[in-house]
Amino acid sequence: MIESRIAEHFAESARLKAAAAQALTEPLVRASQIFVDTLRGGGKILSCGNGGSAADAQHFAAELVNRFEIERPPLAAVALSTDTSSLTSIANDYAYQQVFSKPLRALGRRGDALLAISTSGNSGNVLEAVHAAHEIGVRVVALTGNGGGKIGAALRSDDAHLCVPHRKTARIQEVHLLCIHCLCDAIDTLLFPR
Repeated sequence: MIESRIAEHFAESARLKAAAAQALTEPLVRASQIFVDTLRGGGKILSCGNGGSAADAQHFAAELVNRFEIERPPLAAVALSTDTSSLTSIANDYAYQQVFSKPLRALGRRGDALLAISTSGNSGNVLEAVHAAHEIGVRVVALTGNGGGKIGAALRSDDAHLCVPHRKTARIQEVHLLCIHCLCDAIDTLLFPR
C-alpha cells in the first residue's frame, strides 16, 4: 500500500512538472529579466513566504548571495523571514500581517525586486508585502498556486506571476523549488555568460 502511494506521488509530481513547463516558461523568462534588471541596476532582491515558502525564500537568497552552479561574485539578496527578533516584535507589537511589509519598507528601495511566495496565493502577510512593494517602487515576482488567489489579483502589469496549475500544497511547493532553480540558472546565464 505505501509503495503504491509513493509511486503515485512521483507520478503526480512528474505530470505536474510537464504541464507546468508549458504554463510557466514565459513567466519565468519575464521574472528572470526583472531580477537581472534589478541586479544590473544596483538593486537587491528581497524574498518572503511562510512555512515551506519561507524556506524557499531563504533558499533563493542563499543561492544568490553564495552561488548556484557557477563561480561568480555574490549577488544582493535578503530573505525577510530570517530575522526572528524583528518578526516576533512586529507580530507582537503590531500584527502578523505586517511581518514582511514593515521590513520591506525599511530595507526596500525603488529599483529593488520582491519574490513573494504563497502556495495558496492568499497569505495575508505576503499580500501586505506586495502592496508595500508597489507603494515604494519595488517590482514583484509572485510564486503562487491554486489559481493565484488575492496575490495574483494584486499584481500589476510590470510584475511577473508564476502560478503553478495545481491545488495541492506539496505539489505546488515541488514546482516552486524547480522555478527557483530555473530563476537562479537564468540569472547566472544572463549576468555571467560563459
